[in-house]
Amino acid sequence: MLDRSEILPLVIERPDDYLIIAGLGNAATDVARLTKDAASVYPLGGAMGAAVPMGLGLALAQPDRHVLVVTGDGELLMNLGVLATAAVQDPGNLSIICLDNEHNCLTGQQRSHTGYCTDIEKVAVGAGIRNTLTVESHATASAAAKLIQMDDHVSLVVIKVLVGDSPHYPHSLDAAVCRQRFRSDLLGVAR
Repeated sequence: MLDRSEILPLVIERPDDYLIIAGLGNAATDVARLTKDAASVYPLGGAMGAAVPMGLGLALAQPDRHVLVVTGDGELLMNLGVLATAAVQDPGNLSIICLDNEHNCLTGQQRSHTGYCTDIEKVAVGAGIRNTLTVESHATASAAAKLIQMDDHVSLVVIKVLVGDSPHYPHSLDAAVCRQRFRSDLLGVAR
């Protein structure tokens, strides 16, 4: 298992290249820290299971922009069917990173299905996603960085990370504020 604060910058080498949808909890905090709470990030504050569907919709609506979803195993497990939809739609401008700590940290750190027998990469492959990789060491970080930059098909990278909460980083989860900030950045409107 890897330290999320060390591995994520190795995989997301140039966060400014992406429109980023950040999933709940640790994923939102990790992305806020990585991007210094950039306006090109939309963090979810309470819609569990919605990060990948939101990213898929954004990728389809913005085909000239690369969309990156960063979420956790608990949230992705809430809506595995979206992997099949992403595979069918197959937007090459969509990449998904699942930070898999094998626990549901937001609800008390109970062991998640990935801590037992569920392999998210295998589920994605079974759903039809062609570009997949599981990162369990720093040695595969550069391969993961290349995979999420590919634009031929949707891609998914699972990163096995240590259990525990991300160190605090101040960022807003106010949906109205985040929506306006993200929309302004997307449209290139000065605030």
